[in-house]
Amino acid sequence: MVVRLGRVHVVGAFSIAAKLDRLFRQVRVPGQAEPSYMAVAEAIRARQGVPISHTYIWQLRTGRRDNPTIQHLTALATYFGVPVAYFLDDEQTRRVDAQLDLLQSIRDAGVTEIALRAADVSPQGRETISELIRKIWESEQQPPA
Repeated sequence: MVVRLGRVHVVGAFSIAAKLDRLFRQVRVPGQAEPSYMAVAEAIRARQGVPISHTYIWQLRTGRRDNPTIQHLTALATYFGVPVAYFLDDEQTRRVDAQLDLLQSIRDAGVTEIALRAADVSPQGRETISELIRKIWESEQQPPA
């Protein structure tokens, strides 16, 4: 990473555009379309007080601009719920991307449905479900014999 006059130029395997594109595609409410550039810009301005335009976000996502300020990267990271290091450190990017993949797998596997059904189960029943899931997870983590 190189910082010049408050701007960041990241050197690594993953571009800012690729990272931002992944966040747009994966960090959203299940069943809803990805947020518009306008919605993201408005939310950042309203919740964080950071001036940013939808055009600038589009330019970053498409690679037309690639030297955002730390303030803008921090605002985007906060909006998407990732650490700002996601944009600056490829190892952090890999870790967050793995978590995003897991979240997508959970969504795809219908875990949301299980969670909704468990809401109507007694506390003792939820404890039993949790214990079963833990035991299955542990058994699947064992190395093959």
